[in-house]
Amino acid sequence: MAKNDRFVVKHGEDWAVKRAGVARPESVHNLQSQAEQQAKSTVRSLGGGEVRIQGRDGKWRDSDTVASGRDPSPPRDRKH
Repeated sequence: MAKNDRFVVKHGEDWAVKRAGVARPESVHNLQSQAEQQAKSTVRSLGGGEVRIQGRDGKWRDSDTVASGRDPSPPRDRKH
């Protein structure tokens, strides 16, 4: 895992943005979509990386590669 990668995981009744190997979440949100947006924004500002999203059942449901916010010709995301 790269140091810029983030995970959106269930955190009690809320959703948290976490970094690999760190127990404490970076941020906690009411909605999964809010946590996903925050994770993508963080990864983009750090130079790009991977955002993995966990479903309510605990299984990984999606993974997005986020390009750096400074990339003049970013790769196209054909999945979304």
